[in-house]
Amino acid sequence: MLKHSLRLSVAVMFSFALIGCATHTQKPLAHFDAIDVGSQSGFVQKVDSFLVVLDASSSMDDTYKDGMKVDLAKEIASRMNQTISSLSLMGALRTFGQEARSTNLVYGMSDYSSAGFEKALLPVWPGGGSPLDLSINAANGDLSSAKGQIAVIIISDGVGMDSAPIAAARNMKSIYGDRVCIHTVLVGDNDTGKRILEQIAGASQCGFSENADSIYSSQGMANFAEKVFLARAPDSDGDGVVDALDKCPNTPKGDKVNSDGCPLDSDGDGVLDHLDNCPNTPKGAEVNKMGCWIIKGLLFDTSKSDIKSKFYPLLDEVVNILVQNPSLKLEIQGHTDTRGTMEYNEKLSDNRAAAVMSHLVSKGIAKGRLTSKGLGFIEPVASNTTPEGMAQNRRVELKPIH
Repeated sequence: MLKHSLRLSVAVMFSFALIGCATHTQKPLAHFDAIDVGSQSGFVQKVDSFLVVLDASSSMDDTYKDGMKVDLAKEIASRMNQTISSLSLMGALRTFGQEARSTNLVYGMSDYSSAGFEKALLPVWPGGGSPLDLSINAANGDLSSAKGQIAVIIISDGVGMDSAPIAAARNMKSIYGDRVCIHTVLVGDNDTGKRILEQIAGASQCGFSENADSIYSSQGMANFAEKVFLARAPDSDGDGVVDALDKCPNTPKGDKVNSDGCPLDSDGDGVLDHLDNCPNTPKGAEVNKMGCWIIKGLLFDTSKSDIKSKFYPLLDEVVNILVQNPSLKLEIQGHTDTRGTMEYNEKLSDNRAAAVMSHLVSKGIAKGRLTSKGLGFIEPVASNTTPEGMAQNRRVELKPIH
């Protein structure tokens, strides 16, 4: 009779256990729109392989904020999975708990598939002890086939643990060195568990600890995934274009650049903006090395301001540009070499500018669009120590007025 009663009691208890597992339902969770961190510009992938260690111990069956902790833990893993789905990785998922001292590799280590990882999450349910140390030690074997840099993400409430997982984390670090970083996510609000998880992350010397509540939202999870899996792409010259896309490295600091990282030439005159003393030169205008519009080839004899007839075609090109740009106004600037006094050269440069202005007016350009100015020898474009340099300085430049 006693034996029969014992069998009946065990049967009843077993039935209730089965009912408990079968009737465990997940509380509806907030809507989640994953932010694909793999599509973010300005970042490079710093992790090649990852392993999630998921707590499925009996304490994860406890209620936290009107839901089960295990549901929140699985949702965190799922949301991370959705957020990193476009990254090229190797991945694995290991659980612990469910039985007294057990840990199971339920996915990977293999080429990461978001669908495969998600499928492996579904049957996880809580029960048993909290052998996180056993799981970390077993993970050392999982990581033996991992490629490159490794991220280990532990999702747990930290309940029912002592210092053993911290020692296991240190051992993992000693095996994999700079290749591995351990990150932890606290599910719940247990202070002791929080401290243990923080120390586990600290043992890797490059990991960090987060609370599940802070990474539950779309942006929170994106920030978490970015911090774990990505790094800011290097931009050595600080122009805002990462090195991998920068076609013009070593751009001077402060220079504006295009999408290729190359300094701008806004007026298209062939002289970059940071070197251009005369911005907004009209299309088709000849410029010198400083980006200033010159009548290329039109030079004056010493102490002369008359324009030789062979230079008229050069002035006709200026007329064409002015006709094509009817709103354009010009300041015509005359220049000299250094022979003679300042007063003499100022007058001579005035006469050279006036001669060019007179010729343009004779070709139909409205006088109101033109002004002339002599600058003497104060703005040379070549050395005045040689005959060739002095010849280059006896010139006229054209400055658009806006």
